[in-house]
This record gives sequence, structure tokens and C-alpha cells, in this order.
Amino acid sequence: MNIEESMTANVECIDTDSSVYDAIERMVDKRIRSLIIGPPDINSGVITARDVVFKVLARGISPKDTKASEIASKPVVCIDKNAGLIEAATKMEESNVARIFVSDGKKLVGVLSMIDVMESSLILRARGTHAV
Repeated sequence: MNIEESMTANVECIDTDSSVYDAIERMVDKRIRSLIIGPPDINSGVITARDVVFKVLARGISPKDTKASEIASKPVVCIDKNAGLIEAATKMEESNVARIFVSDGKKLVGVLSMIDVMESSLILRARGTHAV
């Protein structure tokens, strides 16, 4: 099973000049944990719920006065859409991230989370395949 079968194909983005507050609104509204800053390509940054909580809210910094791009991680950790789940899980572990963005060339086409990897593992087990 490759990651293209397991990923979420929608990559949510926010403008580079958007505030952290704007990012919070989008993440809460969409019930997601990360947003790409700028266009969806491999050179973009990513802001996560963890970034918001640890880098802004926990420090008492105003989310309205802070640009999302200021706290974003750059570049995003990504992997080719034809890679396998084991390769993706290994890259997630090595990079210490909970999600990895899926690329087709330089364009981001999806996101794969740890939950997606676990779900795929269950599907493979049900099919009679025990390895991710």
C-alpha cells in the first residue's frame, strides 16, 4: 500500500501575511491540526496546532499581532506520493513529526498523519497482510 492510498488529498493553506489568529480560526473551523503557509509546494512552511499552543499561546503572545509565517516550520517535511507506508513512518520518526506532506514533484498533493498510518495498518491486517 502506498501513501497516496492513505493520505488526505486536501492540503489546507493560508496566506503568508495571515496572523496566527487567522490560522487558529481556520484550523478550528476545518478541525485540522496544520496549515501550509503560502502556496502548496515543497518550499512552503507549515504551522501546526502545537506551534500555536507552545510558541504563542503558552508564552502569552498575541495571536492577532503575530504572523503565522513567523512561527512556521520551513521547509515542510515531505515524501513522494509513490513511497510506501513504512518509508513514510520512518521519515516521520526521524523528523519527529506527526504528519508528513505528500508531494508530486514540487507540488504538495496531500498529507499523511500518524492516524492515517495506523488506519492503513488495520486495513492491511484485515486484508491478510501484517506489515505496513
